[in-house]
Amino acid sequence: MKNESDSLDSIFSDGSRKIVVCKYDIDLSKKTENTIFILFVEESPGSAGGRIGGAGLRRISRISCFVVTRGTEEKIFETQNDDVISNFEIPLSAVAMDIELSNGTPEVVQGIVDEELVNTYLNSIY
Repeated sequence: MKNESDSLDSIFSDGSRKIVVCKYDIDLSKKTENTIFILFVEESPGSAGGRIGGAGLRRISRISCFVVTRGTEEKIFETQNDDVISNFEIPLSAVAMDIELSNGTPEVVQGIVDEELVNTYLNSIY
């Protein structure tokens, strides 16, 4: 049985800092296919939201990847290994992005739709 805390709905609505990199716009209420990487951000003191202008560092502590097929989500990858995480480029162009949860509730996350970057990430995990 799938752990509810590992669902995309719960991850997107939990309030923690994360950067989302996805192949297509995210609308979990539709049964559209997508590949979604979630880079969980561990903030350091003085990080000013993790932006370039901040004095602190923005560090990725965990990466998860989900594939959504015909409305079914499957986690295909997860790591907290710093050596593996160092192979992932952090997209500095991530912006506020509107998404839809499976019940149609809108949510705003920091992220980017970039099919090429998703493919690069997939090559890093296979």
